[in-house]
Amino acid sequence: MSKTFQFPNGFLWGGSVSANQIEGAYQEDGKGLSIQDIMPNGIQTPPTNELTEDNMKLFAIDFYHRYKEDIKLLSEMGFKVFRTSIAWSRIFPKGDELEPNEKGLQFYDDLFDECLKYGIEPLVTISHYETPLHLVREYDGWANRKMVDFYERYVRTIFERYKNKVKYWLTFNEINSILEHPFASGGINTPKDQLSKQALYQAVHHEFVASALAVKIGHEINPDFKIGCMVIAMPIYPLTPDPNDMIKVMEADHKNTGFTDVHVRGYYPGYMKRYLKDNGITIHFEPGDEEILKNTVDFISFSYYQSSCETADPAKQIKGEGNLIGGVPNPLLTASDWGWQIDPQGLRYIMNAMYDRYQKPLFIVENGLGAVDELITDENGNKTVHDDYRINYLKEHLLQVAEAIKDGVELMGYASWGCIDLVSATTAEMKKRYGYIYVDRHDDGSGTLERYRKKSFYWYKDVIESNGSSLFRE
Repeated sequence: MSKTFQFPNGFLWGGSVSANQIEGAYQEDGKGLSIQDIMPNGIQTPPTNELTEDNMKLFAIDFYHRYKEDIKLLSEMGFKVFRTSIAWSRIFPKGDELEPNEKGLQFYDDLFDECLKYGIEPLVTISHYETPLHLVREYDGWANRKMVDFYERYVRTIFERYKNKVKYWLTFNEINSILEHPFASGGINTPKDQLSKQALYQAVHHEFVASALAVKIGHEINPDFKIGCMVIAMPIYPLTPDPNDMIKVMEADHKNTGFTDVHVRGYYPGYMKRYLKDNGITIHFEPGDEEILKNTVDFISFSYYQSSCETADPAKQIKGEGNLIGGVPNPLLTASDWGWQIDPQGLRYIMNAMYDRYQKPLFIVENGLGAVDELITDENGNKTVHDDYRINYLKEHLLQVAEAIKDGVELMGYASWGCIDLVSATTAEMKKRYGYIYVDRHDDGSGTLERYRKKSFYWYKDVIESNGSSLFRE
């Protein structure tokens, strides 16, 4: 590996969060309820169907009132980009109204102005696991075609409002997760064990159409918009050299590439059509859907946390802990405290695979290590966290990103996940921390909400200042 390297000029260094994991203020200024408000245990468990006081997301880290302080801290690190989401139910509290909530719109005006004040580009996810609860209970979420119209109204509203403030947009967060988590990802109220494949894949189609419509509308409102899809990227390896294991890998890959193929190429690939036919699924296309899908994305963004394996041996088909989209653990890899296997080289591999397949710019919008942090007082009397484990994780992954760029991959930027401590999406707890900034908030609801710079804060600041060259220092 070369000892000197800089990332491309204009590379967008930064970090990512979502509205429902940081904002709090769950009913303030006219905000309606979202699905997250009835998911106190995270997206991997069924909803409670009622509000419970132990839901950390109701208050989160109070970013809604503290965003100026937090954006200033991110600017101190030198952020070029800040990925967040708009809470749909702040703009349309129920989701099916004809007119938006002005106070919700104003909050994001103020937030984006604060980012731009420091030269930070907002990267905005339109729908990030936070479908308005009314749309779930009244319409069964994305299983209902009417959702396309509600989403279109929402998209037009925010595109018009922020057309001079936001350039980079993502249509749906980790859209391929709907296959494993139809409630969290698709707002589908039908219990997963009662949901037919027909209904599930029809919901997928509705999201495809809505996403393509967003691309079309966005480019009409502002031709300079860059609109991307967002998927979970996970390299899948055969557990053994058995050819049957390799076929299992291919089939598992197809479940993910099907989502990027439709977004990037504008049509359903042959292998997807075969899967639908083999499973007795007939997708209903409304007149014009085929043309709408041809509005393809400008770039592909993705989350990367781990790789997995597949096998044809039923006795070895044991799903990995904490894994959102299936897969068998790799016996050659270590794992985080939450069972997510650590594979930096897998990031280089998946970047090459995606770029070879599409020749579209890529954007890493999530990558990071969830860990238990200990807040200490250092020799200077400052409170901090010595998170060398996080620094090591991020450095090893960024070195592989550099290798992928050398391989010829076009990468727009890197926004690590949870740049400030937030409520975990998978487990809804604070003790699983990702940030460069420690937030004094705990799972029992205690804490001052004070912010403290971790050791990784200064490390990442150096990475950004040097445009990545600091990664290669001895």
